[in-house]
Order: sequence, then structure tokens, then C-alpha cells
Amino acid sequence: MPRKRPGRVRTKNTNRRAPLLLSAMAPEDFNVRPGEAKSIACPDCRTWRRIMGDKVLKIREHCISDKVAEGKKHVTCPGSDQLVVIDIDVQRWQARQNRLLRDAMPQENRRAAQQFYKPLPAPAAPVARIKAEVTLETARQSYLAHRRGCTRCVGGQHCTDGGVLARRYVLAFNQEPSRREARAEQDRQARRTERKQSAPAVRKAQWARHGGKAVEAANNRCAQRVPGTVSEFRGPQLPLAPQDVAAHDRRQAELGKQYAARKAATTAA
Repeated sequence: MPRKRPGRVRTKNTNRRAPLLLSAMAPEDFNVRPGEAKSIACPDCRTWRRIMGDKVLKIREHCISDKVAEGKKHVTCPGSDQLVVIDIDVQRWQARQNRLLRDAMPQENRRAAQQFYKPLPAPAAPVARIKAEVTLETARQSYLAHRRGCTRCVGGQHCTDGGVLARRYVLAFNQEPSRREARAEQDRQARRTERKQSAPAVRKAQWARHGGKAVEAANNRCAQRVPGTVSEFRGPQLPLAPQDVAAHDRRQAELGKQYAARKAATTAA
């Protein structure tokens, strides 16, 4: 990789003007970022030019016309070889420029100055520390799964989690007879309760509570109604005749024709 030649001033001439102070210029008219080529907007022609030199800084010699290659006359800008003095705090200027660039950036492209990262989720708790309902089968399966995947549980030796799972399995094995007895007693109580609820005396009491002579009499009553009267199960606001009698008759006639055609098709089939 070729070595980059540092820029240097090839002449000691100046334009005999007072040195240009960066503190007297607008912050956006020059660039003195560390690691980048220093440049400035020439005060005379308002074009961006390089600042040459390491100790003595000057604006590089340049011409006013940008069409010299097309045959225009080469006219040197009065701002060539202008001395430049950096009398500002570069870090403060850079922070201000970054803030201006961030404010000028569209809102959807902005990024916060301080990045916030989501915390990593906590690792899952080992099986030995999970508190859940322990049965003989679940304790056995957890212990065997740990033994298959653990390299420190060899023979009668156990690691910390393996010892916890082993003790849990032994405890569940010792408690299994009492659990079976408790489940059997619970099943007996359930069957006893079911027999009590289905006993003839209980069913008779239920029929007595939801039945009786009054209900039976109401069910067996068959009274003849007078035509034109309203049933007690309907309100007087219900109409007794259709609002449009002609439309009702036409609809009944259409339904009669459809029923006759359907019955004829069924008979022919």
C-alpha cells in the first residue's frame, strides 16, 4: 500500500492579509475533524478549498473560474495563500456539528445519542429448582433425563442438581403408597356421594319440589277456547289478523302451489 504523502505548503508567500480566524467564521464553513483533510469555504469565491500545511496553515492556491479546461482565462482568487489560525476548541466544534447533522436528519433516520439495549432474558431455571406437583413418574423421568445429559453423574456419584433430583425421586417413591390410599379414599367418597344423590328418596323429593298436584292439573287441563279470544299466554298487543290481507292470501296461494308441485315430484319419483 503506497504511503500517503502529507500535504505541505510549497511556498512561503501569502496574500498579505491578516490571518483568518476560524472563531470569526460560521461553524459550517470549515472542516477540521481529526483524521480528515482540513478544508474551508474561501471567503472570496465561496468554494471549498484545502487547507495546506501542518504548522503554518494556508488556503491552497486556486482560481476563480471553474472553466479553465474549456479555454477560460486563469484568474487567481484573492483568497489564495490566506493564512488560517485554528483558535477554536475542535472537540466542542465537532460535538456541535454532530448535533446539527442529527437535527437536520429526517426523524425516521435519527438515532439516539445513547443506545439502549434490551436486557438479555434470564436463563431457564434447572429442573431441580422448578417447584411443581411432584409425582413418582415425573420425578423418575426428571432424574433419568438428568443422568443421561450430565457428565458428572457417574455410578453412585451425583452433581448438585443430580443429588436434588435423586432425593426427590426417593421421597416420591416412599410417599407413593400413602398417595394411592388417599386417591382410593377420594374415589370411594365420590361413589358414595353419587349413590346418595341417585337414591329413590332423593329423586322423589326432587319430583315433589318440581311437581305436585297443581302442576299436574295444569298439564292435564284441556279447556275449549272460544273462537276470537286471546290466550292468556299472549298479550293483547299481538294482532289477530294480518295487516295486509290481500298479500297474505297471495303468499298462502304461492305456498300451496309449491307444496303441490313438490308432492307431485315426490310421487312421480
